[in-house]
Amino acid sequence: MPETDDGFVEFRNVQKSYDGETLVVKNLNLSIARGEFLTMLGPSGSGKTTCLMMLAGFESATFGDIVLNGSAINSVAPHKRGIGMVFQNYALFPHMTVAENLAFPLQVRKMDKATTAEKVKRALDMVELGEMGGRRPAQLSGGQQQRVAVARALVFEPDLVLMDEPLGALDKTLREQMQYEIKHIHESLGVTVVYVTHDQTEALTMSNRIAVFDDGIVQQLAPPEDLYERPMNAFCAAFIGENNRFHGTVAEINGDECVVRLADGTAIRALKVNVDKKGDRTTLSLRPERVEIAPEAGTYPNVVPARVKELIYLGDHIRTRVSVCGNDDFIVKVPNASRHARLTVGDTIDVGWSLEDCRALDG
Repeated sequence: MPETDDGFVEFRNVQKSYDGETLVVKNLNLSIARGEFLTMLGPSGSGKTTCLMMLAGFESATFGDIVLNGSAINSVAPHKRGIGMVFQNYALFPHMTVAENLAFPLQVRKMDKATTAEKVKRALDMVELGEMGGRRPAQLSGGQQQRVAVARALVFEPDLVLMDEPLGALDKTLREQMQYEIKHIHESLGVTVVYVTHDQTEALTMSNRIAVFDDGIVQQLAPPEDLYERPMNAFCAAFIGENNRFHGTVAEINGDECVVRLADGTAIRALKVNVDKKGDRTTLSLRPERVEIAPEAGTYPNVVPARVKELIYLGDHIRTRVSVCGNDDFIVKVPNASRHARLTVGDTIDVGWSLEDCRALDG
């Protein structure tokens, strides 16, 4: 990602309502750098797809401006925005060959035949389908069709490509393969990509930054590592990856740290992230891989007894569900090479974690 955000794409105070009363997008201010891969991530109905459709020109903003490369495009027709688009259903023309599908956006732009043929060949080679130009979409696998859709969006060399759940119809293995392929294409071309998905792994794998949407608002905008390791509210912590949660009340605040009293009376030391004062209700967030079983004495400020409830073998680790402080769904990821991988259901153990890995968020 570029070091500076030049505001290549901007949403300025953008709102969207379909009925004139309920806002599905609420005062969105978002700036996307040239060459960035930004993912809009969120549950169904969170407003992410509506934002993409407004950027594409298929929906109109109720209020505010959408800016592309310094110019407002609210009133510019979709086909005049010069934006590439990839849909979940591929949207390929079934009666055309692969090469004809790719040539179509070039013909619309009045390119000559020689230039069109050259660009089509280059785009097919880029997605490793150079020998498939004469086939029709029905003769291709789902993954091949999706590659054609990506190639068609890139063939006229747009500065901006929008992707709306493009891998949703693929099986798990193919979806993972396509994630890396799209990521590599983006890195090699330097094109700006705005990508919409509800798949957390997809977002973490592919993005320079992720905008997490909920209820029409960006809850957090951050690089993948920051979003996962340092969620700023309880929604983001729960939505991105697996997450252990405790509910409690702030008993003490000491600078950037706090002590939280749980319902069973246990005092937990945590990082003060989204609480203000003593007495605040809070949700503690803790990733399962940050918890250690049977830690050495003095290793962690938080050590509590736990009883093993369930063990699930997942290859590289054992997903261990334990009962901790009244929470029967507390998860610990135990590496299968660990000396603790031979636990049995019913065992009583201690579990511990650091203050920095336990974040006190909104209640």
